[in-house]
Amino acid sequence: MASATTKPGPARPLDGLRLRSAGPTALTWVVDDHLRRLGASTGEPASEVDGRSADGARTGEARFVLGGGGFPAVRARARWGTPGSGVEDEATAQAATGVMGVHGRRHGTPRGLGVDLLATATGVLTVQGLLAALIGRARGSAPVGQVDTAADRTGLLLVSQYLAAAGADEPEAVELAPGGPPFTSREGTLFELETLDPGAWAAFWRDLDAPADAIRAGWRPFQFRYATACAPLPPALHATALAHGMRRIREAAARSGAEVCRLRTLAERAREEAGARPDPWTLRPLGPGGRAAPRSGAAAASAGRPLEGLTVLEAGRRIQAPLAAHLLGLLGARVLRIEPPGGDPLRGMPPACSGVSARWLALNRGKEAVELDIKSPGDRDALRALAAEADVFLHNWAPGKAAELGLEAADLSVANPSLVYAYTGGWAGRLPDAPMGTDFMVQARTGVGEAVHPDGEPPVPSLMTLLDLLGGLHGTEAVLAGLLLRERTGLGVRVESSLLGAADTLLAPALRRAARGAAPRGPAGFRDTLPTADGRIAPTDTSAAAAATYPLHTLPTTEALALLRTHGLTAVRVVTDLGALPVGRDAMGSDGIGSGSMGGDAMGSGDTGADAIGGGAMAAGTTFADAVGGDTVSGGTTTAPAPAPAPAPVPATALTTLVSPRTAVLDPRPPGPIGRDRHGAPAVPDPWSFA
Repeated sequence: MASATTKPGPARPLDGLRLRSAGPTALTWVVDDHLRRLGASTGEPASEVDGRSADGARTGEARFVLGGGGFPAVRARARWGTPGSGVEDEATAQAATGVMGVHGRRHGTPRGLGVDLLATATGVLTVQGLLAALIGRARGSAPVGQVDTAADRTGLLLVSQYLAAAGADEPEAVELAPGGPPFTSREGTLFELETLDPGAWAAFWRDLDAPADAIRAGWRPFQFRYATACAPLPPALHATALAHGMRRIREAAARSGAEVCRLRTLAERAREEAGARPDPWTLRPLGPGGRAAPRSGAAAASAGRPLEGLTVLEAGRRIQAPLAAHLLGLLGARVLRIEPPGGDPLRGMPPACSGVSARWLALNRGKEAVELDIKSPGDRDALRALAAEADVFLHNWAPGKAAELGLEAADLSVANPSLVYAYTGGWAGRLPDAPMGTDFMVQARTGVGEAVHPDGEPPVPSLMTLLDLLGGLHGTEAVLAGLLLRERTGLGVRVESSLLGAADTLLAPALRRAARGAAPRGPAGFRDTLPTADGRIAPTDTSAAAAATYPLHTLPTTEALALLRTHGLTAVRVVTDLGALPVGRDAMGSDGIGSGSMGGDAMGSGDTGADAIGGGAMAAGTTFADAVGGDTVSGGTTTAPAPAPAPAPVPATALTTLVSPRTAVLDPRPPGPIGRDRHGAPAVPDPWSFA
């Protein structure tokens, strides 16, 4: 991490602060590791500071205390789930929130992830909550007593796009059926294929003499695999790959514009890193800068919305950057999206709720939007003017594009020395031979495809977008670290996060095992689900061996769970149909899950409900769209949404109406763990609670 040498002050956002923690390693290690990397020193266990004895490993609860350096202590608590819900570890959290169901789609049956996705993500969210609380305090809000996170809430966050699609007004555009990459060459080499261009897809397979009907039939499920977590490809495509060697396959990829990547093992990745794991993000002060100050008319931060009054300008596509900005919005920031003329094409991605893509809404509700053509000099000037009035500029453009357009950190900080400039990318420039930086290619290149399956199974990347999701969380974490550093130094900051950094965090325990020669993966059958007479259940990792000895397949699920409880074993029902989750009523009279669902108040006490991270979109052609309900801004007024032809891009002369502060009109928050927004799309709760 770079040091701030141009102005006195801390080099890292948490320099001078002290961290104390206690609890199960699965829930503490990410928090401990990331806060130390941000400058915090470590001290005695949090249980001693709290003045009471608490066995975190036994209760499944982790506690943290972070303070010093002029900040009052902030406490945090991370749990698996509500006591009594049955959610007591990674396996049961994955099962209860639908993660096993989504990951298992490509296999045709629910499958447990062999990595601790939810514990890792909960750790990152806990860091976010602590950083946000410190930012709010630095900006004058009342102190936050405690930040709460839970793995079951994290699970809902990570499946929210799939949940949104399951609750949409119309069915999926493609069949949800088993299948997908990777492909196998004649030598037996497993490889991932990537292209976002249907022409390149067709050219690649034609070069390998694949049947024309298979090429046509395969594109749509291949294209939609990012959304559906499965890709039932024609068998002829797999047969075609198997008929050729890797040299011929690479040649076809080079000629067509597609890219291929051999699946690496965890042992290969461990040797490559040689035990030196870089920070998952970088922070570089942009000095000399000026003291950060509230924008004219900006609202003051509050304990529950520590970023209130701050503006985030987002130029993001797909999942990673939009998710990062979405979380900043949930923390109180005003988020303004930059979209191309005609609007984000993903607004129309099926299935829809009230004519708006359900998946797009999950990532973008609550945001405002303006259409700009960044290839146009005039519109680039308009973007610079917006950035001059923003606190954060966040994008995930292709590498080098920002510099080519004159929109890098050095360019934008001229007019706004206090800007936090954030880039969320694929590889962070760390691997010179890296392929296209998309989720599945990074999974293939880093060994994630091997890690998600137990020992004895071939490496197969999950078609649940694990790294886009975790990469988005890392992006939010990096922005919050940059904002806190800005508050403490007055300097603008350039922050960068990546899918590679997310993979490093997710794989750290497995890579440590691989580096010392131990088996990096769980044993055969690790996190297998068990059939009952009417479904499947997932035991905790410690209960799994004993639970498998009972004849559960003859019992209804409720009786099977009760039987295991009488023998001191814990398990939960595996959620496979996200659309079948029970719903109650929200403030608008729409359906929404209330307390007591999912085996009790699975989200924990104190939740207010909140916006979701799923998908959803406005119809193409709307402009200045407020994605929460589709309000439009025109001439400084707010009007009801109405489909209209796409107008010309916003001229620079109209910018005064865009950058003047205003309060965004947010959807009412549903009272239960899961509700529905005004479009009818499912909305999951915030991943943190601030007390």
